[in-house]
Amino acid sequence: MTLAMASSPTIVRGLHAVDPYHASIERALTWLSRNWRQQPELAEVADAAGMSEYHFQRVFTRWVGVSPKKFLGYLTLDSAKACLERGESVLDAAYESGLSGPSRLHDLFVTQEALTPGEYKSRGAGLEIGHGFAASPFGECLVMWTPRGICALGFVENGDRRASYADLADRFPGARFVEDKAKAQRLAADAFAPVGKRGKLGLVLMGSPFQIKVWEALLAVPEGALVSYDKLAAAIGKPSAARAVGTAVGANPISFLIPCHRAIRKTGVISDYHWGRARKLALIGWEQARAEKSGAAA
Repeated sequence: MTLAMASSPTIVRGLHAVDPYHASIERALTWLSRNWRQQPELAEVADAAGMSEYHFQRVFTRWVGVSPKKFLGYLTLDSAKACLERGESVLDAAYESGLSGPSRLHDLFVTQEALTPGEYKSRGAGLEIGHGFAASPFGECLVMWTPRGICALGFVENGDRRASYADLADRFPGARFVEDKAKAQRLAADAFAPVGKRGKLGLVLMGSPFQIKVWEALLAVPEGALVSYDKLAAAIGKPSAARAVGTAVGANPISFLIPCHRAIRKTGVISDYHWGRARKLALIGWEQARAEKSGAAA
């Protein structure tokens, strides 16, 4: 699995330019996501990146937006618990303000609609779905879309494109798939662009009514916040269905845009993720860093 951040100007601009320190920061992020429990010193992380401490500190901060020490703090359980508490209060405010409905996601750049009951029952029969692989801040991704919007987005694990394609395509067994690399790259660039610089994106949800309710609830969770499965269950009016909510979160086919990575256990433990727990940790840390940076600039 590969992980990389999007804070470098060369990556944000097109997701294809190559920063000379890309590989070093990628190694550091992967290493941190696997070794954060040991609370490593700067020297250990710099060594994993193959750089001197001084140089690594400067380059990492430029890429990620916060220092290595602060980023490490975002990956700890204590930080996760604190963010859960903050996230719940923010989430309450979001629901009370009516932000749990359609067409809401962070800076309102996404609109979403479900497939019709007939389309869902036919499992995509008659649909034409475009697809293509593209670069993303968290490794190579696969994007799939219909004329109405993105219907699937997943990350490539261990360079295995075939497995990634099968994982998403099997969810639409009746559809006809058409490859379009250029459009996939454009959609990925919009999806992962900084807040405020994104184009408008549509999402097409294919799931049961219960799953769609859970995914819509996830859309109301602000960037940089975390929410428990119990809280999501309460938000959709099913307070005793936390386990079923967790299953629905895990079935989400549109990673990142429907932020299932923000769902954690009520104890603060960061649970598994369909596209790898290390990637989930990197996503959480990256978003919290961006949220803090955005708040400081406000």
